[in-house]
Amino acid sequence: MKTYRLLFLAVGLIIIAFACSEQSEIDRANIQFRLTDMPGEYQEVNIDVVAVNVIVNDSLFELTTNQGNYNLLEFVNGKDTLLVDDEIPGGFISQVRLVLGENNTIKIKNMVHDLKTPSAQQSGLKLNIHNELLPGESYTYVIDFVVEKSIVETGNGGYILKPVIRVFTEVITGSVEGVINPVEANPLIMAIGTEDTTSTFADADSGYFVIRGLFEGDYSLEIQPVEGFKDTVLSNISIVPGQTIVIDTVFIQQQP
Repeated sequence: MKTYRLLFLAVGLIIIAFACSEQSEIDRANIQFRLTDMPGEYQEVNIDVVAVNVIVNDSLFELTTNQGNYNLLEFVNGKDTLLVDDEIPGGFISQVRLVLGENNTIKIKNMVHDLKTPSAQQSGLKLNIHNELLPGESYTYVIDFVVEKSIVETGNGGYILKPVIRVFTEVITGSVEGVINPVEANPLIMAIGTEDTTSTFADADSGYFVIRGLFEGDYSLEIQPVEGFKDTVLSNISIVPGQTIVIDTVFIQQQP
């Protein structure tokens, strides 16, 4: 009789554990973080990614992170790389923390310099987002460095990383892409909306550009090429969440 009782107890515990495991899987959401960059006028900007953590329902969760040294300038004009693919409890996500190590560098004119990031090496770069994560659903967020605004040169010739970063999900934002001709125009391209301005540079080899993470609304594109070419403005570009607007090739005229 005692043996039967122990057997029933063991079976009951297995059933409970299995049910809890199933319930735990049901209550969790899949989350991805991808890293991208807006081009800057540097040869390399290398960051040492140690961890990506999130705060969900006021609790901090350490995510399984693809650690390593990433050259941000390899992930421009639509390119990105996967940092995190993990599961967390469903609920309200309020913050992302990107933790960097000490091996951060910048390359300018073939010279490599240390890139100081004191705050990022401690508790992490704090990026606020406010979204509800539904159990059983998948979410992809893009961590977008604005390199051109993130590098500060010190008086003694050193460099500090003071990151300007956007975090967006393509489910609720849209994109605009196109090609600049000729590529020698090498323009700065700004998407100007009612509340925000986002910019990028056209690819030096192909003239291709893409600006991601634009919220719904009407934008104008201001295209500012290098000296010797005329500025160009394209108006009334309507951005729709989850869609990419492809514009016709933009032909830049030379100055007379």
